[in-house]
Amino acid sequence: MGVIALELSAGQQPLQAALRPQQAGALAERLGRDLAALVPQIGDLDLCLAAAHFDPAEALRPGWPLHRRLLELLQRAPGGKQGARLIAFGADELGDVPLPFQADDELRGGALRVLPFLLSGEPAAVAAVGERLEEILLETGMAQADTALLAQQAFGAQVEHARYMTVHDLAAMMAMQYQNTGLEALWPVIETALLAPEEESWLDAPPEPLLRYAGGQAHIALFEPAAWRLRYAPTVVGDDKLDRAYQYFQARQQQLAAVLEAHGIPVTFAHCPGKADPRQSLQS
Repeated sequence: MGVIALELSAGQQPLQAALRPQQAGALAERLGRDLAALVPQIGDLDLCLAAAHFDPAEALRPGWPLHRRLLELLQRAPGGKQGARLIAFGADELGDVPLPFQADDELRGGALRVLPFLLSGEPAAVAAVGERLEEILLETGMAQADTALLAQQAFGAQVEHARYMTVHDLAAMMAMQYQNTGLEALWPVIETALLAPEEESWLDAPPEPLLRYAGGQAHIALFEPAAWRLRYAPTVVGDDKLDRAYQYFQARQQQLAAVLEAHGIPVTFAHCPGKADPRQSLQS
């Protein structure tokens, strides 16, 4: 599982949500050529591209839904026993984008957009190619100039850089980005949902909100003012200061919830009354 990552110029947004068949096929051909130059064995595998752009969070969701959809479409495509195939999905001839490749409107506007691609074939061959890509793609995965130019012209947006990443490379990049924007405490929860969704993960590090991931969803502790003060502001004096701090805390809860939901992780708020142990409220 990988992506073409398009870094757009500041303020730029693509004019096209997805490419029509001819452009999508041309981009898939350039993708295959560029990847095969790095790992020649890729030429023996099926390569399937979604010629539609998404926010990185949409590609980093539990169960990898964009890549799973590519696999489903690939399995239904003809020619499965006739050698390696190069297949692209995008808009139809009229420019209409099918539902599986319609990006979330609420997540548009970012400077980085990604196009998912999938390599498929004999498990041993896929594993070998995947291992090699994990080793080299982050350092050597810059798209060729004509590939970047094609993407720029086809989508209608100024592209500063175009590069190839595995989904693990993308996750590592997002972890670094979250660290730079003050969201590093939340990343282990997202990582658990992506890589070990059956496991449990806690964010229990005041002054951050209390949060538990389990059972495929995140539960955030919803404190009454008195319970919040007991846990987060026992030494703060003055009603104005307490009100501002409590409002900031509530805004932080909403921010974390929005990030989790962008990654496809459902969020519920658990009421935590009085002096009760809030961890128990999240486990009930």
